[in-house]
Amino acid sequence: MPKPAEYSIDELICVCISRQVRDGDVWAQGINTPLVSAGLILGKIRHAPGARFTSAIGQALVQDWGPLGICDIEDLWVGKGLIHLGFAAGAAEILPKFQPKEFFRPAQVDPAGNLNNIAFGKDYHKPRMRLPGSGGIPDVTPCYDHTYLYMPRHSRLSFAEKIDFISGLGHAPQRRAGGGPRYLISDLGQFDWQHGRMRLRSLHPGVDLKRIQRKTGFELELSPDLHETLPPDEEDLRLLRDEIDPLDTRKLETLGGAARKEHLRNILRREGAL
Repeated sequence: MPKPAEYSIDELICVCISRQVRDGDVWAQGINTPLVSAGLILGKIRHAPGARFTSAIGQALVQDWGPLGICDIEDLWVGKGLIHLGFAAGAAEILPKFQPKEFFRPAQVDPAGNLNNIAFGKDYHKPRMRLPGSGGIPDVTPCYDHTYLYMPRHSRLSFAEKIDFISGLGHAPQRRAGGGPRYLISDLGQFDWQHGRMRLRSLHPGVDLKRIQRKTGFELELSPDLHETLPPDEEDLRLLRDEIDPLDTRKLETLGGAARKEHLRNILRREGAL
């Protein structure tokens, strides 16, 4: 019997993201989200050749793909774009017509799937930490059915009973039926909102239920078929490591502090920028 392939948590997250891609999908791509980029491309290669992507970078719709990087990542969008639109035209034409799916990375999420990308702390003017901001999340989440979430570092601060600010709408009573996030992947497991409250669907290999509940600031619902997340296979890992992301840009989202800075420097050296 062959030995199971060894993989890192960033590779498992990418593979789980890839499994959400369906043939014919249009996916909106955020800025500085290499875990999602790698996962979407992997899904396209493995089982969804008709998937297309659009991004605020270059404001293009693309059918093709290229290896990920930092210095020349714009070429993936500008160089391979089928059409190029301004941001306003993209929001007014691409979003309503194609209903793209999108992975958001919130700093906090509550049981109903409300998101916070604004700040940590109760005082908006003097927060404990200012976050990157909400972008277009407040505009699309109240009336959008295709929201997916990823959170590479699962903690009680990020999975909170009450989040500090709401910048994206979850499964709130006042919204229309059918809205709210559909899926969430973290470094500990996979989740959904089958009944409007966050539900644990699978535990990643080596993660037990006590650990994931200890790392979550509220009681999780449990799927009746709770199981272990299917790990990557050898072809998933070959594609990620050798073709899609040979510079390991995806790892930037799972690192912090000095380790993240050093990994960023290593990527830039390999690209010849340092």
